[in-house]
Amino acid sequence: MSKIWSHPGDALRDVIRDGATVAVGGFGLSGNPTDLIEALRDSKVTDLTIVSNNMGVDGQGLGLLLEAKQVKKVIASYVGGNKLFARQFLNGVLEVEFVPQGTLAERLRAGGAGIAGFYTRTGVGTLVAEGKPHAEFDGQTFVLERGIVADVSLVHAYRADIEGNLVYRHTARNFNPLVATAGRTTIVEAEQIIDGYLDPNAVVTPGIFVQRLVSAQLREKAIEQRTVRPRDLIASEPRKPRLEMGQTK
Repeated sequence: MSKIWSHPGDALRDVIRDGATVAVGGFGLSGNPTDLIEALRDSKVTDLTIVSNNMGVDGQGLGLLLEAKQVKKVIASYVGGNKLFARQFLNGVLEVEFVPQGTLAERLRAGGAGIAGFYTRTGVGTLVAEGKPHAEFDGQTFVLERGIVADVSLVHAYRADIEGNLVYRHTARNFNPLVATAGRTTIVEAEQIIDGYLDPNAVVTPGIFVQRLVSAQLREKAIEQRTVRPRDLIASEPRKPRLEMGQTK
């Protein structure tokens, strides 16, 4: 049975529901599954729990779901770039569970590996550890953190094959591989879907974790900003002498 779907909305339609927990890959605006996020917004589902490194910024990334008032709870490690998030949180509209970034990554990895929980020293003695079981190992105190398993995971990959094996490109290899393993249903948008199969030695996420694939739209990446000077300005500047090895200014 083919894993390839023609449209993100179709891939989501029969697996997403009100009250679902959705894990989303990406880091800030880097490596976000933008097509799938927009399809999730268009689905009109509500009361979602979103698990992600952060909630994007106003009007971009997961900020689209906040604008549509579809999110009930956020489990994240950073939220400082989104003013609407702050307003909804301070007004009591949004429930927030802050998680140290490394702990969040490990909770997703544990969920994908079938590990119910693990002990860590991170957060001991802080608000992060309040109300959680503690234990002592080798004379040091650790706090119990639970693995995260999402109803649906949304992932952005660079290249996929027909069986859903995945590779990622540069910074997009952030939370995407962890999110891919943590979902009961994992849906991937890939910039390239090849016929045949990827080199097994290059595969980062095995296809056994992936249930559905869609082709990602070609779009300008929001995180990238041009910082080069205009060509005419560069041409008018005096050229600096090139230093050979061993020379100093």
